[in-house]
Amino acid sequence: LPLLLLQTVLDGGRLPSRVCGLMHLEKLYVCGNSLRTLPDSISQLQGLRILALDFNKLEDVPMAVCELTNLTRLYLGSNRLMTLPPELRNLRSLRCLWVESNYFMTFPRVLYDLPQLKSLQIGDNRLKTLPPDLWRMEALRGLWLYGNRFDTFPKVLLRMENLEILDVDRNKISEFPSLRRLHALRLFSYDHNPVNDPPKVGDEAVIVGEGAAEFLEAREAKKERQQKAAEREAEELALAGEEPVIHGILKNSDQIRAGLR
Repeated sequence: LPLLLLQTVLDGGRLPSRVCGLMHLEKLYVCGNSLRTLPDSISQLQGLRILALDFNKLEDVPMAVCELTNLTRLYLGSNRLMTLPPELRNLRSLRCLWVESNYFMTFPRVLYDLPQLKSLQIGDNRLKTLPPDLWRMEALRGLWLYGNRFDTFPKVLLRMENLEILDVDRNKISEFPSLRRLHALRLFSYDHNPVNDPPKVGDEAVIVGEGAAEFLEAREAKKERQQKAAEREAEELALAGEEPVIHGILKNSDQIRAGLR
């Protein structure tokens, strides 16, 4: 039985003890069951890879969860969490963590100790700042910070050059710095912030927010103009009996390879 889905309200808001005897379980979804805790015996489920505890009434992460060292995805959204326990660092294989719609006022620094964490969903909390050494989370590729209480763009994000997705929707940020240095960025969402102009991003990034559509249209139009100009130049060179520079480089490279044989 690799998957167990329990979405009905459990009797007394408790996980049935027999679930903890399903040793081959890999995915356990117990969302929306008014759970306040979990039995210690859940730590026996060492085959678990995915554990979803969204929409419950957890005020603390059960210690037994921190013993599930093979977890790769943990969903704790829409609970009553304010902190994460130090023992969470035991989840060294964790790649995806969702803790949105809780009550975090400060960023949980224990996440620094999760070397595989690539996706962090921490939107709809009460964060006003980020720690200045957040850049230490070098594995992070996706960071969702929407619906918090930022009134300025956290400068530390400019040092997180591996980020591919960054979402700061629904904050109170009135000005954005250039994000061009974030070369890996592919999606930046800044909707519902009091900004006048879209932020500057790299050519490969898509932006979502006020003025984004116009910005993207203008960028595409510029690319088309540049492409047509390059095509015209190549055509003119061909008519003049010359080869485009790139062809010459490739041909010279072939000659060099031939000389090395």
